[in-house]
Amino acid sequence: MLIDTKLAPLRKGLLEFVVLRIVGGDQVYVPDILKRLAGTEFATQEGTLYPLLSKLRREQLVDYEWRESELGPPRKYYRLTESGLQQLAQLDEYWQRINHTLARLGPVQTGSSFS
Repeated sequence: MLIDTKLAPLRKGLLEFVVLRIVGGDQVYVPDILKRLAGTEFATQEGTLYPLLSKLRREQLVDYEWRESELGPPRKYYRLTESGLQQLAQLDEYWQRINHTLARLGPVQTGSSFS
């Protein structure tokens, strides 16, 4: 479907913002992030999430710590760095401005007014 092709880049860009929001709420383990995303338009899998988290770590927006687990091997828990918190705040502010602009522009018109 054409709309899916148009929305894929937007979804990809927003996924980074959404992951920063999830990690910004608390230290989280990857399966917890995947559960939060499941059932949303941002549902994804480990093959997408781990490279994104690695990118965010290289950009020094997230960091992780290893924690022992009673259920198996140690686990990586991700958290935002100070830079990550600042970027998240900037993205939140920008998102609010976009929403305000869209609201100010008015509702979406369905149907064509051209005949």
